[in-house]
Amino acid sequence: MDAKTIRNTFLNFFKEKQHEIVPSAPMVVKNDPTLMFTNAGMNQFKDYFLGNKIAENTRVTDTQKCLRVSGKHNDLEEVGIDTYHHTMFEMLGNWSFGDYFKKEAIAWAWELLTERYNLPKDRMYVTVFEGDKDDNLEVDAEAAEYWKEFIEEDRILLASKKDNFWEMGDQGPCGPCSEIHIDLRSDEDIAKIPGKELVNADHPLVVEIWNLVFIQFNRKADGSLVSLPAKHVDTGMGFERLAMAIQGKQSNYDTDVFQPLIQHLAKKAGVTYGNDEKLDIAIRVIADHIRAITFAIADGQLPSNNKAGYVIRRILRRAVRYGYTFLQFDAPFMYELVDILAGQFNEVFPEVEAQKDLIQKVVKQEEVAFLRTLEKGLKILNDLMDTHKSEKVIPGREAFALYDTYGFPFDLTSLIARENDFGVDEKGFNEAMQEQKNRSREDAASERGDWMVVHEDDAVEFVGYDATNCHARILRYREVTEKKKTIYQLVLDQTPFYAEGGGQVGDKGTLTSGEEKIAIFDTKKENDLIIHFANKLPSNLEQEVYCEVDTARRKLTENNHSATHLMHAALQEVLGEHVAQKGSLVNDQLLRFDFSHFQKVTDEEIAQIEKLVNEKIRENIQLNEQRSIPIEEAKAMGATALFGEKYGDFVRVIAFDKDYSIELCGGTHVDATGQIGLFKITSESSVAAGVRRIEAVTAEAAEAYINEQLALLNEVRELLKNPKDLTKSLTDLTEEKATLTKEVEALRNKELQAMKAAIVQEAVQKEQYNFIAKKVSLPNAQALKQLAYDIKAVVDNVFLVLAADINGKPQVAVMIDEEVVKTASLHAGQLVKELAKEIKGGGGGQPFFATAGGKDINGLDAVIEKANGLA
Repeated sequence: MDAKTIRNTFLNFFKEKQHEIVPSAPMVVKNDPTLMFTNAGMNQFKDYFLGNKIAENTRVTDTQKCLRVSGKHNDLEEVGIDTYHHTMFEMLGNWSFGDYFKKEAIAWAWELLTERYNLPKDRMYVTVFEGDKDDNLEVDAEAAEYWKEFIEEDRILLASKKDNFWEMGDQGPCGPCSEIHIDLRSDEDIAKIPGKELVNADHPLVVEIWNLVFIQFNRKADGSLVSLPAKHVDTGMGFERLAMAIQGKQSNYDTDVFQPLIQHLAKKAGVTYGNDEKLDIAIRVIADHIRAITFAIADGQLPSNNKAGYVIRRILRRAVRYGYTFLQFDAPFMYELVDILAGQFNEVFPEVEAQKDLIQKVVKQEEVAFLRTLEKGLKILNDLMDTHKSEKVIPGREAFALYDTYGFPFDLTSLIARENDFGVDEKGFNEAMQEQKNRSREDAASERGDWMVVHEDDAVEFVGYDATNCHARILRYREVTEKKKTIYQLVLDQTPFYAEGGGQVGDKGTLTSGEEKIAIFDTKKENDLIIHFANKLPSNLEQEVYCEVDTARRKLTENNHSATHLMHAALQEVLGEHVAQKGSLVNDQLLRFDFSHFQKVTDEEIAQIEKLVNEKIRENIQLNEQRSIPIEEAKAMGATALFGEKYGDFVRVIAFDKDYSIELCGGTHVDATGQIGLFKITSESSVAAGVRRIEAVTAEAAEAYINEQLALLNEVRELLKNPKDLTKSLTDLTEEKATLTKEVEALRNKELQAMKAAIVQEAVQKEQYNFIAKKVSLPNAQALKQLAYDIKAVVDNVFLVLAADINGKPQVAVMIDEEVVKTASLHAGQLVKELAKEIKGGGGGQPFFATAGGKDINGLDAVIEKANGLA
């Protein structure tokens, strides 16, 4: 079976068992503060397990895109080294929400593996939970009994809580699990050591392929377990491992899931995969990592310097480093692999093919940037080795600075150091890393209490599309401590407060309880639960509260959100149909919109976009809102759906003129476009390769912006004595300034040449060099550098120290001829550090030229005196 057939066989098998096939959730998580990425198949179903939502289908099946690179589930360091861990992988799963339980899950798993996939029964083992005294849990005898119907008893193994008790997190749904393992070793190896001795022992060929989780408990904040009212099944089977088992391979990377990528890389590097373990590891790392990067970008997460974006950038840089170091790839190469992935996944994950051009441009730009960083890092590393050549060890904190500032990986620092007979202070590096982690942990310190139930009612209704106030009951609340500050989170049975989502910020407002007013300072979603944030709780939690949204803020936000829809349509009309939303922010101050486009939006195009949007505003188009439309019907209507968003079976459609703007959207909007008043773009910029950003304002903010610009224009006119032709006056002024600047530069250069001629005469001949130490006054740092190089050009074997007064600020420059550096063992970078102490400063540089700045202008004479002493 090829990979596509294996995947389809799984989904169709469970479809026969009355399961609904559902699409994968995005790999990048939007509405869950506990997760950056989907790391397990169950993530998109958390609300069903938590009891926040009732499943429309009690039996579902899917293949879920997962990423495990941080937190508890972190497989990054094993990737490529072994043959079965991955960053991005597919998790095949079948689910029961209060429907079937252990008996059916076990029977169907065995049927699929042995009858559809024809895997050998005598190569398989199963594990069941052995119980745990601390949790007062008995052995899972029920699962063991069901397994006895299908497999010999000596192949049913007891396993510990660590391996066979699954938990969502420190709190929440959990339960015992039963794993299915397969032994893929040769008959000779099996004869030597029975497979049962290698289960859960990290053997590369005795691997877990399927985990059947039986969710029947809830873990409370105090660590105790309580039974759930409904029992669920949550299974997960690693698609890549399954392919290895079915295709009779000894490595996931030998299957047709990875081989197209691997063979492309091997051919490009001019090597044969399988001949050299170091090269093989590099190829496996790259083949794995490009999948994670590609799917993350397809789901809307661009590489960046924080949070999820930083994780993706780190994975990408890690892959580039392996290519650079081991395969000698010194030019971008990873972007070429996106084509292969698009072809592999066009049926199951078509988003890669749909965004192939964007993904390739982003990846290529990131590769170019990091290859430059590698060059810069190598230069700094060489300087470090020069500085520490006596001790032959690079200090850990300097290695950490190289990693932290430039993204230069520690393992690459170590590798290059070893090649030059240097060591690296790993302990010092780890201490610096730990200090940073501790700072981050303190900044992000968060404690969540258990939900305290006030009213037993799970029905939560959002009424904010139709009303900005209502009466409600508090269903539950919890206390959360963040950065040593206590806040309270409340869930109401109905609410007019819009929870942050789709780029729109959450509502603010008040809850009134009797005479008490409680400020709601934010509203967010946690999975599908609407959470209200407050600094205190009402005195009487049982009492009904009156909810009021800050309507002035809501209306301004609605102006900006509806204007975003109008602008999105205008962008597609002016720039082309390739324009797709890549991110947005909508609040009461402004709108920010990121979109795919491969060049700067011109002034003419911006004017055209503004004109189109303002025309639609003046038309006063009425909002056409349709709720609970089947998603396929909405798509047939031409509604725009966003990549990386998870839509249900029924969606809300927002249209302003069905032939102009029609989108799937959960946000709040104006009743008619005339309410927006005015639309004005304030900036256009680049966010990443192939992604542009527009910021704009509406209504009063747009008027204020235009008035500010007009006031500035009038001020310029007055300064120029109200010329008839303002543009001509500014052009003339600019040309005049340019002419005068050239004249000033010519005069300065003349002065500099005269200064150089005088200083050259002061050279003192020493045994190995001609020494000059001189105090000078110069207009800027560039003049100091030029003077040093000009003197070097006319004085042989020069050792020059210049102590400069640059507009009242002290600077020191040291220039040493390259021959003198060798023969006299002098180093400009080290000398300038010593001299800079006299001006209370610091600096550094190369062996032949270095500069330093300082705070004490009165120390320049001392610099010259010390320089004469050193000479």
